[in-house]
Amino acid sequence: MQYKPRTLLVALLLVFVTKSFAQHKTYKITNGIGIFGALTQLDIETDNFITKKDNGFLFGASATVDIPHRWYNMSYGMQLSENYIGIEGRATQGGQEQELIQYKLFAAQLALLGHIKLIGSHLTIDAGPMIQYNGKLELKNENQEGYYINNYDNLKVEDISAVSQFNFNGVIGASIGYGFFRLKAQYIYGFTNLLKKLEDQNLDTSGGDARFKGNQSMLVFGAMVSF
Repeated sequence: MQYKPRTLLVALLLVFVTKSFAQHKTYKITNGIGIFGALTQLDIETDNFITKKDNGFLFGASATVDIPHRWYNMSYGMQLSENYIGIEGRATQGGQEQELIQYKLFAAQLALLGHIKLIGSHLTIDAGPMIQYNGKLELKNENQEGYYINNYDNLKVEDISAVSQFNFNGVIGASIGYGFFRLKAQYIYGFTNLLKKLEDQNLDTSGGDARFKGNQSMLVFGAMVSF
């Protein structure tokens, strides 16, 4: 079952490329490859935990189809990211202190984006779907193992690591540049429930909500070089 989203993405790309090259043969359609790097800020929009966004980074590559006679271009690409997020916790079960527990989340993302041309290809609005596979939430500081998550009586920091690993996102952003160099900004929102899998872990949710719901929210700021 886990391969169906990737199969659908490949099918869409094949249909698009076939259609692009089968029509308007009098126009020169240009393909390009870009590599990019960026800083990220990850947050999880949830009522279960008290979160704080933190900085991370990503790198990736994309293939672009430049269509001169259209008001848009298309691209598809893959990016790998290492992201961080803070969740409020405490050192002891009955303690009242507030300590930030930092987690790390690795993710691989596949995106199919349309680029609306505002000033030719120099300034574009970018939007499209994204499929994401991510690892578990990893505790950054092993000295905080055994700490407790605030908003719950007995929920420990290591108990919430097994988040959902296949997620569907939406992307919107903007790109500006000239020639081979572009600056990019994106907002990535997770439409699927990143915390849903926690409900299958038989966790002790006393003192808090037994239903887990959280949507990924990520900001990306970076640069791309094309050739």
